[in-house]
Amino acid sequence: MEKHKVVVTRKIPEQALEKLKEHSEVYIWNYEEKPMPYELLTEQLKDASGLYTNVGDQIDKALLDQAPYLKVISTMAVGFDNIDVKEAARRGIAVGHTPGVLTETTADLTFALLMAAARRVVESSDYVREGHWKSWGPMLMTGQDIYGATIGIIGMGRIGEGVARRAAGFNMNILYHNRSRRFELEKELKASYCSMEELITTADFVVLLAPGSAQTRHMIGEKQFKQMKPNAVFINTSRGTNVDEKALYEALKTKEIWAAGLDVFEEEPIAESHPLLKLPNVTVLPHIGSASVATRTKMALIAAENLIAGLENQELLFKVNSK
Repeated sequence: MEKHKVVVTRKIPEQALEKLKEHSEVYIWNYEEKPMPYELLTEQLKDASGLYTNVGDQIDKALLDQAPYLKVISTMAVGFDNIDVKEAARRGIAVGHTPGVLTETTADLTFALLMAAARRVVESSDYVREGHWKSWGPMLMTGQDIYGATIGIIGMGRIGEGVARRAAGFNMNILYHNRSRRFELEKELKASYCSMEELITTADFVVLLAPGSAQTRHMIGEKQFKQMKPNAVFINTSRGTNVDEKALYEALKTKEIWAAGLDVFEEEPIAESHPLLKLPNVTVLPHIGSASVATRTKMALIAAENLIAGLENQELLFKVNSK
């Protein structure tokens, strides 16, 4: 029996690749960081049945127009705002993703970023490495306390809940804003549901974990930053498009807020010349929220299983839509 052709847009763990090869003829763009060129992806999809993709690929109508045999799109990510899901559904193309498996790893990274930004960890490390440390000083590299502070979580999904559990371990006062209330979580963690405005004006740490969409684009901007406390630390591990970066830059430069920790950006990778990278009170990471060896391997395997199921006309393990 002739195997389906599958296009893989980035180097993936060998276990996942071998699983795909058992079921399919695989074309892989075998690079870790270099994105597969859009033109090449378009060409390879002309006779492909499956697409194994990631957050760095733009899967739009124009691309799908050139993929008449495509049956399934599987993204190695929980988010899928880079895929035109409605257009895929209209064409009968199933779309799968990898939720759940990355929850705890991303919550770990979010809280690590919060702590690093609050305590100026990267800035202090650079201070030592660059030879500036000459003596102990009473106020040298002083940061913000975390234990007992107030955290405000925008988006109380799986990852938000994970962050809230870590915050509870630090005896933090937990505020959250979400599309729906989490009554059991409120009882268990003593978390308090509140309006967006109350959260932003009250929290010492504002943690953004909302999904990326047209509705959430620039949901945090000039108005919100002006409402935050001067000692506020802003953390974003959701989507870069959820934040107006120009407004964030101004808020940090003028000390309207104290610091920021960012794992995501409006355009990725962020340009080396971007103004945010010139500010000492910004801690930046290269979109590594789920980047542990174990979690990325699990994600890769789930994405492979989703894709194989779609090729065999079976229900996807984790689906964004159905055929």
